[in-house]
Amino acid sequence: MIRDFTEDEARRALVLKWGTVDPDVLPAWVAEMDYALAPPVAEALQRAVTDGVTGYPPALVNAALGEAYAGFARRHYGQQVDPEQVLPTSDVTAGVRVALDVLSEPGPLVLPTPAYHPQFGLGHCTDREIWELPLDPDAGEVRLDLDRLDDLFSRGATTLLLTQPHNPLGHVHTRAELEGVRDVALRHGARVISDEIHAPLVLPGAEHVPYLSLDGTAEHAVAVLAASKAFNTPGLRCAQIVTSDPAARNRLLAEPMARNDSWSPLGEVAAIAAYEDGDAWLAALVARLDEQRTLLDELLAEHLPEARVRPLEATFLAWLDLRAYGHDDPATVALDKGRVQLEAGHRYQPGLDGHARLNIATSPERLTEIVVRLGRALG
Repeated sequence: MIRDFTEDEARRALVLKWGTVDPDVLPAWVAEMDYALAPPVAEALQRAVTDGVTGYPPALVNAALGEAYAGFARRHYGQQVDPEQVLPTSDVTAGVRVALDVLSEPGPLVLPTPAYHPQFGLGHCTDREIWELPLDPDAGEVRLDLDRLDDLFSRGATTLLLTQPHNPLGHVHTRAELEGVRDVALRHGARVISDEIHAPLVLPGAEHVPYLSLDGTAEHAVAVLAASKAFNTPGLRCAQIVTSDPAARNRLLAEPMARNDSWSPLGEVAAIAAYEDGDAWLAALVARLDEQRTLLDELLAEHLPEARVRPLEATFLAWLDLRAYGHDDPATVALDKGRVQLEAGHRYQPGLDGHARLNIATSPERLTEIVVRLGRALG
């Protein structure tokens, strides 16, 4: 059910990932998958384009989108979501910015690091300081430091941006971890914004617990999510802000259009099709990614035996510790000597040398060639 793009197809379809690198480079950097669209999504988009659905999107509350996501959350997470509490936004980072502007009190934003690098820009966009909550990427288990979070809230931070599942470390926060976050937030009257864009991509052995599914979270939290990462549609520009508190929803609805606009009607079409009809394709994708993470472990053992890779519990983005090979910036070496493009670790945590992020959402043959090239370049 998962169809791999040929290189020619990938260069036409993935204009950033493949279209901006030299012809001899294998791209394994930005979070796009080298797979053709899920047929239900492609068919829905083709019908919409034939029908001329290229005008403005409908009103802020799209009943069909809310119903579609509510059904998806119920089937996949056992979560009850009120469809009227699902609001569109252009993408997840924009949705986080809207939630910060509208719902959060003034004050610093706590950001667990390493972090998805555009999140560092949220401080500038919302006139807030970013206070880092470091995670140890080399620890046996990644865990949020709740004592330090408590201290940051005590010193004036007002909001935690929680990315779960985590990007770039591929960690899935447990129910106990999230309950600990909730308890600290409640103690300080703080807000939590939960970025759950990778939730559909939790791999076998782990379980996604939506933050809003926990008791006691409705009045201080929102989730921002999308079908775009799991179904490879980021260019269609439609994410969702999910609330459980009617007061928070009403505050979002009351904002001027200039605060939250520019999502796409084609993005809504794709999201509805993915949420309603994409389960079988998504299951096949998760199975493929499970196979790819196993293959990655085997390839690293053969070609980069000194590399350490974080256990990949979710996403298709593997976090590599390559310090044993003696390069401060292994991503640059990989590109210059191996013609493989990775994401440099220091983009996710400034000053963090010797690490890189590798996208495994490609064919087994291409992943094999990527790691072989890395072994030659770094070894």
